[in-house]
Formats: sequence, C-alpha cells, structure tokens
Amino acid sequence: MKKSILWALIWLSFGLSAPAKTQQQPIIVAYVASWGTQRMPDPSLMTHLNYAFGNVTKTFDGVSIQNTDFLLKVMKLKERNPKLKIILSIGGWTAGNFSEMAADERCRLSFARDCKRVVDEYGFDGIDIDWEYPTSDEAGISCSPDDTDNFTLLMRDIRAAIGKQKLLTIATIADAKYIDFRACMKYLDFVNIMAYDVANPPKHHTTLYRSALSGRITVEEAVQAHLKAGVPRQKLTLGMPLYGRGASNKVLGNFVKTGETGGQYKRMWDDVGKVPYLADDEGKLVLAYDSPVSLAWKCRYIKEQGLLGAMYWECTEDNDQLEGMRSIWLYLMK
Repeated sequence: MKKSILWALIWLSFGLSAPAKTQQQPIIVAYVASWGTQRMPDPSLMTHLNYAFGNVTKTFDGVSIQNTDFLLKVMKLKERNPKLKIILSIGGWTAGNFSEMAADERCRLSFARDCKRVVDEYGFDGIDIDWEYPTSDEAGISCSPDDTDNFTLLMRDIRAAIGKQKLLTIATIADAKYIDFRACMKYLDFVNIMAYDVANPPKHHTTLYRSALSGRITVEEAVQAHLKAGVPRQKLTLGMPLYGRGASNKVLGNFVKTGETGGQYKRMWDDVGKVPYLADDEGKLVLAYDSPVSLAWKCRYIKEQGLLGAMYWECTEDNDQLEGMRSIWLYLMK
C-alpha cells in the first residue's frame, strides 16, 4: 500500500480528512528541561531542541545555564541527527531579572554579548527568550510598564550580537499579550505559542476549539490572536503539552506516563474541543491532557493554517513509548 493511502486511512480512522499539504516542510520544536535527566530526547523526532533553561544573572548583565553537565550530553545528540538545531532557552516561569536587565542599556548590551558568548562556547544554534511576561508580575517577578518597549530593544540587541546566521526565537503567552510583535518580528525567526496552561479543572487547558470545557482561550483563538497581533503564520509554531493538568494524586499524576486510571476515573472525549480528559463519577473533569487523537487534530490545524510547525513542552513528560512525540512527528511530518 502506498504511504499516502496508508496515512489517509489513519487520518480517517480518527474521523479526520487528510489535511491539505502546506507550502513548506514543517518544523518541530521540542523543549528539554535541565532537571529532566532521566531520559535523553530522541533527536529523530524533532527538528529543533530548546534547552531549558538559561537565566539572567543576578547582576542583570549576563547568562547562567542550569546543569551544564546534562547540556553537554544534549549537545551530543547532533551526532545522531546532524541537522538538529539546539537552542538555549532563557527564562521560564518565575525566572526574573529580565525587567531590570532590559531597562538598563549597559546591562542589556552586556547580556546580549553574553548570549553570543554562550552560543559560541557551547555550540548553540541560537537563543530562545521565554520572559513570562513583560509588564506582568503574574509569575512573581519584577516588572515595569516599560517592559514591552524594552523587550523590543532586547530583541534588537540580541540579534545584533549573535548575528543573522543564528536563530532568535521567543515563547509567548497564548493571548498574544505583552509584546509588540510588529516591532519585534524583523529580529525574530519564529514565535512559539504556549497554547496550554490557560485553565485548571473543571476546565480543560488546551482545547483546539471553543467548547463548554474550554478555559479562557482556545488553541484556535491563540493562533488567531497572534496573527492579528502581527505575527506571520509562516513564523508561528503551535505549542502542545505532553503532560496532564489537574489534581496531583498518585493516579492522576502518573496517568500520562502509565495510562492507568486506577478504576476511579472515566476516559472522556470532548468532540467540540477535540481533546480527551478524565472525569470523576459525577462526570466532572479532573485531568486535562492530549492524546494521539487530539494531537492529530492539532497537527491538522497547523497544516490547514499554513503555520511553521509545532512546539511541545517537554520531552521527559512523555511516556516510555514516546507516544506524544511520535504522534506529532508522524501526523505533522508525514
């Protein structure tokens, strides 16, 4: 059987028609956490790998990197996939010092130069800035009303420091807030939408379309918000979670990795939002997650919209069969 026919049958088995082919070969951006050292990522299932995290130093003028011993092992993945692009992601939830650094020209330029230093020293293919979020103290970090303008200056200065041959990317809140994309895009190669973590049970945190279970914003709404804000669709990657979000008891906390419900929860499917979830005896959502079927729907949406590709957090959150990572690779790249 021809591969094209085989994949058409697989799409149909999930109730989807095969998506139209995009004009470009998609990319897949995987994050790997410096603390998730129990399993190395499979470099054949991604095109880009973001190492999380680097941080802004306490003196606001440089870059520090978490767990450099693990980083050196990650860099060796290029031996297995020479085309793999490995990027240092700087920031993350509760990671501060951005506001002070970006507001001071001397510190900002020093930080940009240090980005260049770590790129050269470790052999990174670029820098990813994950400032969560300019002008917001939601994550318990310092902020200023000037952060949005200073963010643009930071992108300008990092681009000038690392040069045009290296990648410069950012991770953004689903709502497309806090950043002046029209001012920044001339410096950026692409934007990773964190289209997840927008709600807690009994709402789902990453529905594709608006349903009764959707949180404050859906995946579709997040993409459209970024397009409206000025990000070209060919510079957008859609972020997907490899983890479940909900209560953290022993069964629910391990469900994504084990697939076991302990006989306490029901597997449910939101046919409007195109996502699965676990429910208690009363039918209330207690764990939101993605499955191969929901990932297939999201990959189809990426292709329909002509987006650059997919992103996911985070490699070691997947099960031992790498079911999530393999699903994204197969449905997006084949």
